[in-house]
Amino acid sequence: MSSSFRPLETISPTGTLEIENGLSLVPRVKLNLTVHPSIPSSATKPIDEWKLKRSLIEFAKTSLSITITEDDLDIKRFKDVKKRKRDDPVAHGSLSIRDLGFLNSKKRNEEESEDLKILGKKFRDWRDNVVEKMDQMEVNLQGEKYRLSVAVPESDDFEKMKKSWEDFFAFANKGYVRGGRQEPDTIVMKGVPSRWVAEPRVSSKPSMLVTHTVFSTFGKIRNLNVAEDDDQDKDADENGGDIISGLHCKIVVQFEKHRDFYNALKVLCGRSLQKQGSRLKADYEVTWAKDGFFQNSRSQARENSRVPAEGRGHYRNEAPRHEPHSSQFTADDTRRKRFKE
Repeated sequence: MSSSFRPLETISPTGTLEIENGLSLVPRVKLNLTVHPSIPSSATKPIDEWKLKRSLIEFAKTSLSITITEDDLDIKRFKDVKKRKRDDPVAHGSLSIRDLGFLNSKKRNEEESEDLKILGKKFRDWRDNVVEKMDQMEVNLQGEKYRLSVAVPESDDFEKMKKSWEDFFAFANKGYVRGGRQEPDTIVMKGVPSRWVAEPRVSSKPSMLVTHTVFSTFGKIRNLNVAEDDDQDKDADENGGDIISGLHCKIVVQFEKHRDFYNALKVLCGRSLQKQGSRLKADYEVTWAKDGFFQNSRSQARENSRVPAEGRGHYRNEAPRHEPHSSQFTADDTRRKRFKE
C-alpha cells in the first residue's frame, strides 16, 4: 500500500497523497462563483465568458499574487437571460487554485504535528482572505458591469462538515457508537471518472474490486457501494450538449472505525483526483452520509427477497446498467452466520 509509510494524520493541506491504482490526491482550493448584473443593461445581455476569465486571471495575478490558467476556470452562462429577473444571476462556475507550494512550511526542525497545525491554520486563513477579497467584487467587461459572489463549496470545507455532523448526532440516534458517542462512518463521493476505478481489460464500468482496493488505502472497510452516476453528467451539461452516460460514478464507503472515516474525509476534502499518465484532474464532490445508506440497502434487499422468483427476475433485468454494485458481506450477514442454528 503506497501510504503505509505515511499515515494520513501527517498529510498537510497542501500535500499530495499517492493511493492505489495509479491514483493521486492533489491539493487545490476550489471556489464557487456566481455572477450577478450590476446595471440593468447587463442583465439582458449574454455575458462574455472569455472576457470574464481573462479579467479574473489578471485579478488573481495582480491582487492575489497567484497564477491560474483558463483550464482552472469554469464559467457557464444561464440560458434565456432575457427571460430572467433583473437581479437573477447571469452565469455561474468555479475557480480552482492548484499551485499551493508557497504555503508550505520552511521549518524542518520543529515537531511535525506542531508544524501541521501551523500550516493548517495558515492555509485556512489564506483561503478565507482570498474569498474575502473576491466576494462582491465588481467586474467591468467593456461597459457591462457584474458583481461576483464567491464561496468555498460545502464539500471542500472539512471544519464545517465536522461541525455539521457534531450538530446532527447531538440530536439523532444514528451512526457509529463507541463509548456512548455517536459518530459518522460513511463517505459519499460523486464525480469520480468511472474508467479510473474500472478493470480496463474487463469493462469500462466501475469495478467493486478496484474501488475496494483504492479505498482500503484509508482504513478497513465495512461496506462499499459503487454505481454509475449520470446525474453528474447532466449537471455539467446545462447548456444542452450531448450527454454521454457512465462517465462518472458515485461511491459510498463505510469504514469499520470512525478514526479511519475522519482521516479519509479530511484528506479527500480540498483535493482533486489525478490518474498517472493523464492530464485530467477530477474535481469530485465528497461529503458524509447521514441517511443510513447501508441500512436502507439491507432493508431493500430483505424486501426483494419476499418477491416471488419470477418477479425478482423482472426487476433484476430492468435497467441493469444502473444497478449498484454492493458489497456482498455486511455486518448482518456475519451475525446470521454466527447464530445460524
